[in-house]
Amino acid sequence: MSNATAAHDLPSKYVPADVESSITERWIAAKAFQASAEDAGDPYAIAIPPPNVTAALHLGHALNNTLQDVLTRAARMKGHNAVWLPGTDHAGIATQSVVDKRLLATGQKALKEYKLDEAEGQGGRDAFIEKVQDWKDEYEARITQQLKDMGCSCDWDRQAFTMDEPRAKAVREAYFQLFKDGLIYRGKRLVNWDPVTQTALADDEVEMEDIDGNFYYMKYPIVRPKPEAAERSDKAPDPANPDLWEETGDFATVATTRPETMLGDTAVAVNPDDKSRAQYIGQFVKLPIVDRVIPIIGDDYVVIPVSDADAEAAEASGTPVDSKAKMASGFLKVTPAHDPNDYDIGQRHDLPIINVMAPDASISINHGWPAEENPDANDTLQPFVGLSREDARKAIVRWFKDQDLMQEVKPYRHAVGHSYRSHVPVEPYYSDQWYLKVTDDKLKGAALRAMDKSQRQPSEDEAFESKAHAEATGLKFTPERYAKTFQTWHENIRDWCISRQLWWGHRIPVWSRAQTLKVKLKPGETANAEVGKITNALLAESDSKYVRLGAAHRRVSTVLAKSGSSQIEDFVCVPASLDSAEETILVELLQERGFVQDPDVLDTWFSSALWPMSTLGWPEKTPDLELWNPTSVLCTAREIITLWVSRMVMFNLYFLDQLPFKDVFIHAMIQDGHGQKMSKSLGNGVDPIDIIHSHGSDAMRYTLTAMTTQTQDVRLPVDTIDPHTGETFTPKFITGPGGYKVAAPEQEHNGKKMVSSYGIASGTAEPTDDTPAARNTSEKFDVGQRFSTKLWNATRFALGNLAEAEPDAVGVRMSVADRWILSRTVRAVESADKHLAGYDFHNYANGLYQFVWNEVCDWYIEAVKPIITKPEGARSRQVLATVLDVSLRLLHPVMPFVTERLWEALSAVCPKRGVEGLDPNENDLLVTADWPVADRALIDLDAEQRFGRIQEVVGMIREVRNGAKVSPKETLDFSVKVGEDVAGTIREGLSLMSAMTNTNIVGVGPDTVKPENAAVVTAPVGEGYLHIEIDNDAESERLTKRKEELEKSIKTLDGRLSNEKYTSKAPAHLVQQTRDQRADAAAELERVVEQLTALG
Repeated sequence: MSNATAAHDLPSKYVPADVESSITERWIAAKAFQASAEDAGDPYAIAIPPPNVTAALHLGHALNNTLQDVLTRAARMKGHNAVWLPGTDHAGIATQSVVDKRLLATGQKALKEYKLDEAEGQGGRDAFIEKVQDWKDEYEARITQQLKDMGCSCDWDRQAFTMDEPRAKAVREAYFQLFKDGLIYRGKRLVNWDPVTQTALADDEVEMEDIDGNFYYMKYPIVRPKPEAAERSDKAPDPANPDLWEETGDFATVATTRPETMLGDTAVAVNPDDKSRAQYIGQFVKLPIVDRVIPIIGDDYVVIPVSDADAEAAEASGTPVDSKAKMASGFLKVTPAHDPNDYDIGQRHDLPIINVMAPDASISINHGWPAEENPDANDTLQPFVGLSREDARKAIVRWFKDQDLMQEVKPYRHAVGHSYRSHVPVEPYYSDQWYLKVTDDKLKGAALRAMDKSQRQPSEDEAFESKAHAEATGLKFTPERYAKTFQTWHENIRDWCISRQLWWGHRIPVWSRAQTLKVKLKPGETANAEVGKITNALLAESDSKYVRLGAAHRRVSTVLAKSGSSQIEDFVCVPASLDSAEETILVELLQERGFVQDPDVLDTWFSSALWPMSTLGWPEKTPDLELWNPTSVLCTAREIITLWVSRMVMFNLYFLDQLPFKDVFIHAMIQDGHGQKMSKSLGNGVDPIDIIHSHGSDAMRYTLTAMTTQTQDVRLPVDTIDPHTGETFTPKFITGPGGYKVAAPEQEHNGKKMVSSYGIASGTAEPTDDTPAARNTSEKFDVGQRFSTKLWNATRFALGNLAEAEPDAVGVRMSVADRWILSRTVRAVESADKHLAGYDFHNYANGLYQFVWNEVCDWYIEAVKPIITKPEGARSRQVLATVLDVSLRLLHPVMPFVTERLWEALSAVCPKRGVEGLDPNENDLLVTADWPVADRALIDLDAEQRFGRIQEVVGMIREVRNGAKVSPKETLDFSVKVGEDVAGTIREGLSLMSAMTNTNIVGVGPDTVKPENAAVVTAPVGEGYLHIEIDNDAESERLTKRKEELEKSIKTLDGRLSNEKYTSKAPAHLVQQTRDQRADAAAELERVVEQLTALG
């Protein structure tokens, strides 16, 4: 095949779908993405943030993975031994919930029925997990295909899943080590409870949302012992017997936003410093509805109320007043089982903890209500039992009003914690859970000490400061502000609740049995001789078979002293190192001895925290782990700094004594057109395949990369494509669950119906032949599409003219345009290197856009068109081939498909580019070709200055021709008045400027005279005259507009230069550049004013 034929292999129009699949096949066939620990090159690794298998990917994932691919492809081209580790996350709560919802929506047996089966011994758990596994398999395959269609260059042979066998082994081993080291413990305390998924949540899985609520002012009757009861004893009578108490006629008015929890109140508190109410401390109230007599206690947590008059006076004097003080009554109802602050008060005052709710947050007397209160016989209480917390609130408020015990209700907007998965308010819930002691210095402290010294703020923690300082070259965040998020979280961290009441996930590898004491402990008693006896016996059981089999045997003594418990629990953790036969023996032995496996699973983030290790073979000591851990960088979103980044750092440091990654890049968030985060759970995400369908993968990748600044999120208005006609229209939006704006499930356009992506994602609408699924699109991606087309067309032009290029152009000197573009090319390489190294994706992408579109296409190609096929154009042909080659290599990480195809064509036509210092090594594929090297010997300041003058004159001519509305085909004369210092440069480029503007330049120099009635144009270089009779009014209008533009520009530049922060902190060359721009603008403004004056 001849070179000329090869040039014409590129169709006249770029159609991404015709290119992308074949390019992918070539990459896969060449094993271009595979990496081995034995390969040469410095290690470079990225572990993908594993997407959840809850649903298909959206554009937020497309952004995240595009950025990772940009970095991986660039590293691979730079000679690194680069690996990108792919995989997916089982996402326990989210996946179990979405499968259950889909089963319910389709009329199938759902989780509730499977739980009944499990309770009856019919294998409901395993059957439900099979359903979830089917879902996982479907969406894992779909996610993988989406990533491949996006061009992600992952090593697909290394695909992992957080619940596959290697990852399960890693989870078991990590849990075992932490358990054995005493960092995992079981405790009963207040947890964040999701009543929809009915599981505990960690603190960082709770999202605060502002809601409109009320403060309810409820009157509790103050009581005193009846005279006869007081006479019988010096002590207060039994609070459990309300018949021994009588009302005084006085009331304690409590203020609360949650009336429904009053059923669990065990005290009322006042601040001892509250002079108006301190006298009530030591008295009692009778709790309405339940008739429980509870004490009034003193605690300085209680907010002392401020009257409206005092608040106004304080604010008038500039003293801020706490909003709660304005709403407080001075009496605080204390419900230790349903409020974390109340729980703390309860611990300080040894109060009973009464849980009044079932796991679904309905009112219940079966989950911790004291039996001695005999709630079954309380006729007043019974109507509230079984109500949801929302209905119970309404009913209790109504009851208090009916009993004239509701003093008033005030509206109050406040923040309420919501589940990050179900988006319902979290319920503080008293529950037994497993915890990881992340507050231990080996976890929390190690993470803080691993921070880079330049980013860590001085700490108030003296113990930490005295122990060690931050690492000089430790964990770095980009943008730097997120280091503070990481540090603050660790400085205020609480132990991590790692157990979840789910079926889908890693089963906790602990077996337990209860040990019953012969004597019942007294309330408040924490140990006695029998506890010690049993403890010693258990710890001495070193010859037991399960200990010899390698199990970690710890006796955890949990004495529930407040309820007079007489039981302790014995725990055995089963290691991951056993083979199946050994584990079978151990499990059978445990079962024989009365042990039962814990039914809960681990928090999803536990397995995710091991991801940078487990994907490389840990707990085995593999060559991959040795080479690629720490990985090079983590690209992720800010909302999981605490959920995931923090835990990966702690685990990697604990198990391997090194960071999991060197850098953390926190990228922008993709929002929909309403400013809402694109989310699988919200159903407002856009499938990347839709954008690939409408614009192509490269257009999507380029646009997302160019949008990625380090300062703001990306808002992406979305349109719908009518599947019937292919027309684009703005969809109809509705308010979905949680108050979010989403596209209506069914859309209608031109009388035809279709199903939106939200309808499919939410399960509220199913596509049919008559109402097919509609794709989404966005005009934001037009810029990437236009750029792909521009690159395609420019390459086609070049290939058509390079077919006759000589491999050697000895004796043919370079033109100023050749020298200029080579100099600019080297600068483009340097700029790309700099921006990629600093994770400045926006400037990397936009810098290349400006270079390729403006400098290569608009200037250089236009400059060499007249000579490219002539003998004197030999060197220009080599330069064009070289510049095009470098452009494709620089753009490949962000636009891999189109650049791979164009590079193939270029190599077929012109295998040797011909410019020393930029010529690539021979390679069949661009994906594995060398990254361009910035040969600074090619930087030519003289050429840049000379060609810059030519650009100015060409710009002047184009501006004045456009202003005068001259046809591009009409040839006119033009003269330019410039200083003699630049006149020579302009005269050398006369033929070039004339060809680029269809103008005869007839005069250049300081003595050039303006022809009468000529159109005038000004620029920093000088003044130009288009020889044409002008319309004075039109010319005056043009010059006035230019005058306004210059005045605005000067004002902006003056503002920048008057800013001391800019002039003192910005690089000196940028400050000087601003001053030069200001001087040029002022000189041009002076000439424009003169021209306006001359026009009269």
